[in-house]
Amino acid sequence: MPFNELLSDLAALYPSDRLLTAAAQIMPYESDGLTAFRGRPSGVVLPVTADEVVETVRLCHRHDVPFMARGSGTSLSGGSVPVPDGLVIGLNRLNRILRYDPLHRVAVVEPGVINLRVSEHVAADGLYYAPDPSSGPVCTIGGNVAFNSGGVHCLKYGMTANHVLGLKCVLPDGEVVTLGGESLETVGPDLIGMFAGSEGLFGIALEITLRLLPRPEVYRTFLAAYDTLSAAGDAVSMVVASGLLPGAMEIMDRLAIDAAEAAVNAGYPADAQAVFLVELEGPREEVAAEEVRLMKLLDDSGATEIRVAKDDAERLTFWKGRKSAFSAVGRLSPDFIVQDGVVPRSRLGEALGEIERLSQEFGIRVANVFHAGDGNLHPLIMYDGRVAGALENAERLAGEILRLCIRMGGSITGEHGVGLEKRAYLGEMYEAADTRTMFAIRDAIDPKSLANRGKMLPDAEAPALASHGAHPLEQQGVISRM
Repeated sequence: MPFNELLSDLAALYPSDRLLTAAAQIMPYESDGLTAFRGRPSGVVLPVTADEVVETVRLCHRHDVPFMARGSGTSLSGGSVPVPDGLVIGLNRLNRILRYDPLHRVAVVEPGVINLRVSEHVAADGLYYAPDPSSGPVCTIGGNVAFNSGGVHCLKYGMTANHVLGLKCVLPDGEVVTLGGESLETVGPDLIGMFAGSEGLFGIALEITLRLLPRPEVYRTFLAAYDTLSAAGDAVSMVVASGLLPGAMEIMDRLAIDAAEAAVNAGYPADAQAVFLVELEGPREEVAAEEVRLMKLLDDSGATEIRVAKDDAERLTFWKGRKSAFSAVGRLSPDFIVQDGVVPRSRLGEALGEIERLSQEFGIRVANVFHAGDGNLHPLIMYDGRVAGALENAERLAGEILRLCIRMGGSITGEHGVGLEKRAYLGEMYEAADTRTMFAIRDAIDPKSLANRGKMLPDAEAPALASHGAHPLEQQGVISRM
């Protein structure tokens, strides 16, 4: 078998404690943040140098064994579920900041560096790394690049791709290439923009050059409470239409508020059906002028209560509640699906009202948490996996929310990626010619389809949408139930 031949070569490259093949050793790698699905690899390797990663990829190419690079496994779309019978390349031990230049505001890091560690490393020089996903304390920069992660401040500062200047990568055939450099100005096609968000299909990033930003002089963080979720959504449209560009705008509904309160006691209004978090940041004089405009907008939007964080501690408490929401919902339900669709900001209120209707129609509780500034919805669909048919019903509701996003001119993903979960919906969002182009690019880079096989793009024609029974990917043998 190809893997047995590969295993012999890997044993010459890795000591036994970094080459895992026993069932108990590989079990922790079988699933990611989307725990409904799993895949069992034939083995896991834990490289400690970039050279080991390169040689491992070359061996996989030689033996025709599919591989998947994995960081912290926080993907919420099944993007880091192993390729069945393939190899997992765990990158957590490649966690060094290789170079830091505060004058030119760049840092070169290995893929296993934790997101939050970058900002901590450069804080003494008044700098920080802007992309801040909720999983920032545990997720890795390599995974952020693979999924083009965003975070609560992506409205003003953009996604990961907007902060990656250069990449040193190993392609699926083992060739090592350098993309970009250390400048925002590039010549030729935007290859970094293509690699970021490719979900591991184009290879593995070995070194990542990050753009750092000066920390804003001041922050002003506002919390507005509303009687309805749609009213909070409409408030977002008012802020955007005014021309203000806050650093962040986030909304949580009543269920998400309850979960956050139980988890971290954020002090959100007890009777609000939705809270709207808005953060202004920048030079002191500019923020002071914007604060006057924002307060009037929030008052005109029908907010029942408006709070302004009185100090940095209260500001961090506001955000701690929001960033804990995903995990905190586990206090309300034994299982849940985190969806990731996008709608135009002008239709947020309409979309939220429709999600509430769908929740009632399906008889499933849905907690809504989302990046309001760019219309990136994160409905958390609650179910009990111990009840027969509950997961399938929750998946059908998740699919209807994705279709809603498509109908409104949005997208099936904002930052969590397509992974395994959303491949079946590509045919509804894209024309056949678009999908063929995606395949052509993937095939040109990885004709053997070894790198993270089965993610984002189907191996053949996209499967039919799940309507009942097994998930379409389960029918293909790509995934299995937990």
